[in-house]
Amino acid sequence: MDIRKVKKLIELMESSDISEIEIKEGEESVRIARASASISHPTPAATLQTPAATAAETVQRPSGHVVTAPMVGTFYRSPSPGSPPFVEVGMRVKEGDTLCIIESMKMMNQINADKAGKIEAILVENEMPIEFDQPLITIS
Repeated sequence: MDIRKVKKLIELMESSDISEIEIKEGEESVRIARASASISHPTPAATLQTPAATAAETVQRPSGHVVTAPMVGTFYRSPSPGSPPFVEVGMRVKEGDTLCIIESMKMMNQINADKAGKIEAILVENEMPIEFDQPLITIS
């Protein structure tokens, strides 16, 4: 599906009261929803959706220092698909160490540790869409 069509759909939603729209062309589809701010990318024979927060995630706040997303984008644990992750649970990090990458608008943005410590939890799955200020990693 042409990116210009997707942009037109977004503009249509912004200028109207439409909260959700889904368009299918052959095996490709795109779904845009305003309420949850999730945008699905065209994929053959499948529509990707941002997973809903589980009840446990909503109730339980991560302990320790929480590193949050400074932008909306896609979360990557490693610099490339075949490379090992930047960090694993239990690893020690120093202030300034790279924790992950967030791809936003085709730009790769390194997210660095703002505190030294031990990685307690990685709260996002690799290659998942993330929202602004979403908790990503906890450091103790």
